[in-house]
This record gives sequence, structure tokens and C-alpha cells, in this order.
Amino acid sequence: MSQPLRVGNASGFYGDRFSAVREMLEGGPLDVLTGDYLAELTMLILGRGRMKDPDAGYAATFLRQMEESLGLAVERGTTIVTNAGGLNPRGLAERLRELASRLGLDVRVAHVEGDDLLARADALGLAGSRHGPPLTANAYLGGWGIAECLRAGADVVVTGRVTDASLVAGPAAAHFGWARDDWDALAGATVAGHVLECGTQATGGNYAFFEEIYNVKAPGFPIAEIHADGSSVITKHDGTGGAVTTGTVTAQLLYEIGGPSYAGPDVTTRFDTIELAQDGPDRVRISGVRGTPPPPATKVCLNHLGGHRNEMTFVLTGLGIEAKAEGVKTQMEAAFGGAPPSRLEWTLIGSAAPDPATQGEATVLLRCAALDPDPNKVGRTFSNAAVELALAGYPGFTMTSPPGKGSPYGVYTPAFVPNEVVEHVAVTSEGTRVSIPPAPVTAAQPAGRGAAADAGEAAPGTGENPLPDARGPVVRAPLGRVAGARSGDKGGDANIGVWARTDAQWAWLEPFLTTERFRELLPETRDHPVQRHVLPNLRAVNFVVVGLLQEGVSASTRFDPQGKALGEWLRSRLVDIPEAVL
Repeated sequence: MSQPLRVGNASGFYGDRFSAVREMLEGGPLDVLTGDYLAELTMLILGRGRMKDPDAGYAATFLRQMEESLGLAVERGTTIVTNAGGLNPRGLAERLRELASRLGLDVRVAHVEGDDLLARADALGLAGSRHGPPLTANAYLGGWGIAECLRAGADVVVTGRVTDASLVAGPAAAHFGWARDDWDALAGATVAGHVLECGTQATGGNYAFFEEIYNVKAPGFPIAEIHADGSSVITKHDGTGGAVTTGTVTAQLLYEIGGPSYAGPDVTTRFDTIELAQDGPDRVRISGVRGTPPPPATKVCLNHLGGHRNEMTFVLTGLGIEAKAEGVKTQMEAAFGGAPPSRLEWTLIGSAAPDPATQGEATVLLRCAALDPDPNKVGRTFSNAAVELALAGYPGFTMTSPPGKGSPYGVYTPAFVPNEVVEHVAVTSEGTRVSIPPAPVTAAQPAGRGAAADAGEAAPGTGENPLPDARGPVVRAPLGRVAGARSGDKGGDANIGVWARTDAQWAWLEPFLTTERFRELLPETRDHPVQRHVLPNLRAVNFVVVGLLQEGVSASTRFDPQGKALGEWLRSRLVDIPEAVL
């Protein structure tokens, strides 16, 4: 059997641990080191930066990391593949060549472009938003441009908006010589890429059972050992913190997904075929993954400037919390003089304990978020109105911040264009431009097996029957006693993946956690469509709550705008659990 391709990750988002690049290069042998810097919000941030400086638009952090570690990568023979190019991959590639020259390094830098559709937004029908023309419009490219650059001898490949998993699938396809229709191999590498893309979330970060994870050291970043058939082993460098278990890998597999069919520009990956097995300490084997042709349309990330926002948080202490909150709302509404911001949302956070022994136990927060196209309405006019209540408001008045002028916010919208209109181009280190054709075969997205889109009706369980001993005595306990969860955002939608750790727990959980019960446990989801997807191989159900996060993280007035804590809220709810499965 041929040696696996060792692919590591050193960034899960723009702002991740700066030292990770050096740590990964020093920690052990790697064939490829990837870095994921992009998300919908990041594209908005880069778009605003490009408005001020046309030469900006890339992740400047990555350039600083290369200043420190590019020589080490050359010394170790590790190829670098990253989407840090953002809105300006060509510009970042040029800066990297200048850096290499200044450091006296012989480094071949290539880049991938063609994802930026902003100049063609009108022609492609992407400019019809109520918010006006988009600030950014970027197609999610696949991994074949990366593969072309690597086959042409690149040491560093910089991309714009590719799918996160493409940073792994592209190098694997180049290394093993896969064909465009090696669906199963591409799907396997896509799964490995999905596990790696969020960095330490695969090694114990944000993990539901975090108390079980070795946390003296910072968690190590993940590595995928990819084989020629697309199967892989997820691991990490020896001596690093965290852990790699079937649980930590399951949690990451459930992060920000929808149904069992995970569509990408190169392959549709069947997440319901994934098989996991512990392969030794800090080693999890992924196998059995099946793939089918990708869909005929490519997803596009659109960001618009939506207006301006601000928020103020009132601290309510002691008795009469509800009356104090109502008094603040009434006084603030009066201060607006009949012209309030177009969107105003109040959130009461926490509850005061009876007979509180500390001031913290006696305190509740009242958060007011305001959005409006007019920056003046949500600027000092809004925040000053809040502060001016200081001597005229409720007893014990205080706030968590001084008045501020507010800030612009963006609105994220997904769109789709035919594959053939996307001009995917690999630009080799010699400057040769190679057009990457779309997938030779496509297929419509299949309806997800085990999926139920809910409009008010419960999705039934798919299990035959619970285990016989699951019908005995029950204990009122938090759902998290037997279930893990990982939640996140996809634009304005939230996903909450829930998994069981044993077959007995799964036999109880799957028929128990219907859409109806999910809505009972999380009442804030009741006014939204909920989709339920069953992934038996992972002992998991995934819920997608449509529109819960409004118009995306930047525009959301929820105090958890990316839905990161929804899973932990669900796990904290009390339910009747059979004693036999506890």
C-alpha cells in the first residue's frame, strides 16, 4: 500500500492561533499544510477593506505568518495551500513572491482565481437585492485549480473563495492522480477536508464533553493521512494538547451541514456513508465514503452593505427585574420621539437568584440591538438616549459600555449560477493560465434519505423499536447526559447536530428527538421551518432551523448571532431518559 499523503491544518478562521503555522511545521513531517481563513463574515470584512484600498482584500495575517515560517516550510519540504487570497489571490501571490525574494528563498508561488463574480453580478442576475448591488460576489470553486497548480510544481498555492474542503481534496487529487469522476475518492477527501477545515474543533475544541479532553496544553491542530482510495486517518502531532476520538471527529462532521447529501463543485458527498473507527490513541479512521456527481449549479456567496447597527446593554439587579425591563423599554421608545430605528430587538439574559449571595447572582442583562439604514438613528442618538436614563431610570441603573457611534453591518445571501459560467483559472508559478472546466457529469441534488422538512409536523423516527430495556424507569436529567451537540451557522440558517455515543443511547435518542420535541426544547425555533436529517452511521440527527439567524451573522440581532451555543442550550434541557441508557 502506498504511503498516505499527510495534510495538516494551521487555521480554522481569520484570527486563529498565529503560532499554529510554525507549530505544525516544527511538530512533525507534513506533505501539505493548509490554512482556512474565509467565511461569509470574512468576505464581508475583506470587501470593506477593499473599498478603502483596492490592493487589499487578502488575509494579511497569513503574510505575517509566512514571514516567520516560509523558510521552515521550504526546509521541511512542505507545500502550503491556503484560501487566504480572499478577494485578491493575485495580490497575495505577488506579496509572497516579494517576501520569498527578500528572504532569499526559491519558492514557486501559484494562485487560483475566477471565483470573483462581482464585475458580472448584473449579467448573472446577482444584483437584484433590496440592499442594492452586492459588495462581494464569490463562487465556491472546487479543488481542481489547486491540483493543476501543484502538478505544475507550485510550492505555495493561494486561492480566493474555494470550498473549505477543496484545500485538502485538491492536493489529494494531484498527489494520487485521481480522475474527475473518481467520485468515491473525491468524497473521502472531502470528508477529511471537512474535518480539518475548522482546525482544533477536530481535536477537542468546542467539544460537548470537554471535561474529558486533556487541556493542559493548547489543542493541537489536526492532520489527515489520506490514502489513494480517499480513506483517511485523522490524527495530530505527538505531544500536543487535545484529543482525536470518534467523538471529536463526529462533532466536527456535524458542524455546519445540512442533509446527508453534501454538495460541492467537484462531488456530492454522502455523509450517511461515513464510517468511523478508533485506530489507536489520537487516531480515527474514516472509510466507506461514497460520492456522486456534483449538482449543475455553483453556490455563490453574496454580501451587501445592509445599514448600520448599535447595541447597549442595561444591567438590572435585585427585585422587580421585569418591571425594570419594561420601564427601560418605555423610556427608550419615548426618547425616539416616534421615529425609532427600523429594527429594534430586546433580549433579557439570565435570571436573578432568590436570596442572592453575590451581586452577580442578583443580576440580569437587558440587551437592546438597533439596526437602521441611517447611521445617525443608531449612532449617538440611540446610545446617548440609553445613557441619559442613568439618573432618571430604574434603581441601580448601570450599563456595560459607554455610548458609541455604531458600525456598518452586512447582509449575507446565498445564490446559484450554472457551473459553466464560472471561469475557474489556475495561474501557475510561471504565469501560465490554465482554464479548469466544470465537472464533466452533474446530477441533481438527491432528496436526503432520512430527512424531513417540517412545516409544523413531527418527523418520525426511523428506528424499528427502542432496545427493550429502554422502556424501563426514567430519570429527569439534561439531554447532554447522553447526547453531544455541535451547532453553527450557514448564513441565516442554524444547524444543530446531535449525536449519541453508544448504540443503546442511539436506539433511544433517534425516535425520541423528533422535530416536534426539538421545537419544544428550543421554543425560539417554533416560528421557523425545521429540517431533520438522520445519519445512522454517526448515530446522529442534524436539525437545520431556517432563518433563525436572520440575514447572517453581521445583521443578526441575536446575542449568539452564529448559533454557536444552540447545541449547548439543547443539551441543558431536562428530559426523561431511561435509566438503562444513562
